[in-house]
Amino acid sequence: MTQHSDIFDICVVGGGIVGLSSAYKLQKRNPNLKILVLEKEEKLSAHQTGRNSGVIHSGLYYKPGSYKAITCVTGRKELVAFAKEYGVHHDVCGKVVVATDKSELPFLDKIFRTGQENEVEGIEKITPKQVLDIEPFCTSAIAAIWVPVTGIIDYPGVVYKLAELTPAINPASQILTGQQVIDIVKGEDYSEIITQKGKFRARQMVFCGGLFSDRLATMDGAATEAKIVGFRGDYYDLAPHAQHKVKNLIYPVPNPAFPFLGVHFTRMIEGGVECGPNAVFTFKREGYGKTDFNLRDSWEALTYKGTWSLFAKHWRFGLDEYRRAFSKRRFLTQIQRLVPSLTMDEIVPGRSGVRAMALGPDGNMIEDFNIVYSGNSIHILNAPSPAATAGLAIGEQVAEMAEQRFGLKV
Repeated sequence: MTQHSDIFDICVVGGGIVGLSSAYKLQKRNPNLKILVLEKEEKLSAHQTGRNSGVIHSGLYYKPGSYKAITCVTGRKELVAFAKEYGVHHDVCGKVVVATDKSELPFLDKIFRTGQENEVEGIEKITPKQVLDIEPFCTSAIAAIWVPVTGIIDYPGVVYKLAELTPAINPASQILTGQQVIDIVKGEDYSEIITQKGKFRARQMVFCGGLFSDRLATMDGAATEAKIVGFRGDYYDLAPHAQHKVKNLIYPVPNPAFPFLGVHFTRMIEGGVECGPNAVFTFKREGYGKTDFNLRDSWEALTYKGTWSLFAKHWRFGLDEYRRAFSKRRFLTQIQRLVPSLTMDEIVPGRSGVRAMALGPDGNMIEDFNIVYSGNSIHILNAPSPAATAGLAIGEQVAEMAEQRFGLKV
């Protein structure tokens, strides 16, 4: 093993957008800090950051006053400004949220009021005719909301730009990939972070582990009742000859009983159109294939009472999602609610992603962001969507917390 005698001021574990945003904001506010970022994969943004739908969320859905709502709105504005300043590919193209049944109208109204309370700029209720002006093939709308500040962006591009800017402020800082943390040894003045390739010393640590945030917290001695349970989302792509049927983004009214936004259409920043995702329990935390399996991941999830409480509450929803995961016909039926003219030959299997769902022992999903102190560490225990949109705002909050907790000099 390589021995690193130098002591870093802060080690950030996790090379996704939250980890790099935290490192960047810490470095920008404290230029003399010597910061280390450790990412277990050979590239940055390999998991949730690089496998989401690439949407810049508006803040339309989240409980007013919640950490998630506040950081989504502020983070979105900062993200767009960052992308403009540094040439990250993005497009604030707007989206429509569409009701296709009368039963959805009360929920559409509630979403609109939430958006107003969250001060989402420019949202308006629009008629079916106005929907057709924006999305000509969305012929099933009976009412809708126009959200002009929603957009699409290259999130891995944001991460790599942050990784470029951070050591540019202080060349002594490092960003290392292929460094999976396997143990942490606490010392009086610093902690020793042991990876598969070496040992590193840091006075303070910030953990942004995403799908493994609970395990890293346990490794570091931080108390957490919640456990991460993975939910895979599968996407289909519109075939090239059908891509004209979606101009930008079309969303359904989400199911109020479940914290997923439903199967939707997204024009991708690199080209093409995706439709999805569904949401199914996965037997591997980083299981992107429909039959992927990991014994430890499955054992931990299926011996946790919170998982079974969740299943008991939402078994009908879960069963429908599983059926759709293995049936192209069922998936097509779902997306035809938004674009009725789509046919089987116009959708082809696409990629998948896994969302880290933090579950309490009672089976309730922890919906808000959750950041806690533990000794000389800060743990981001829960950062679901819209964490990518809110990443820079979360990083700013982490930097402020670190200065307060660790006594850093600004």
